[in-house]
Amino acid sequence: MSTPINTTVPGLTLRIAERADVPILLAFIRELADFERLSAEVTADEAVLERGLFGPRPYAEAVIGRYHGIDSAFALFFHTFSTFLGQPGLYLEDLYVRPEARGCGIGSALLGYVGRLAVQRNCGRLELAVLHWNEPAIRLYRRLGVEPMTDWAVHRISGAALERLAERADA
Repeated sequence: MSTPINTTVPGLTLRIAERADVPILLAFIRELADFERLSAEVTADEAVLERGLFGPRPYAEAVIGRYHGIDSAFALFFHTFSTFLGQPGLYLEDLYVRPEARGCGIGSALLGYVGRLAVQRNCGRLELAVLHWNEPAIRLYRRLGVEPMTDWAVHRISGAALERLAERADA
């Protein structure tokens, strides 16, 4: 198990996720999907998650919040690159705190940890998305200085549409 990272939140330590944490990470992801009313979207299983996080080319990183001895939260993030800044960035894909541990500063501590990594890694920005209806998260993020990008809209292509797009490539 990775070395605990102390925080200013009483009873909370953070730790870098390791391969043995795949089951708890998947449990957190499923709980988050339930909360976001997106359970049907989760197709990841332990093998897929393990390859993506700990395989030959890890695509993301995660940190786990342990509150009073219980794994209670996680944040999953990965690097991006800003051509305008000419610098890397971090994208926070997921931040989740179990209901019984909310309101104790755990979300702020996790976001602060990822923010510290962004600064240490000379990132020009930390970005994230939040569902429009998730007012508690929006309030937290605003309080911490996160601003909405009102001029930008997220777009996505996946599944069969992504496959069709790939077939159009001449490469």
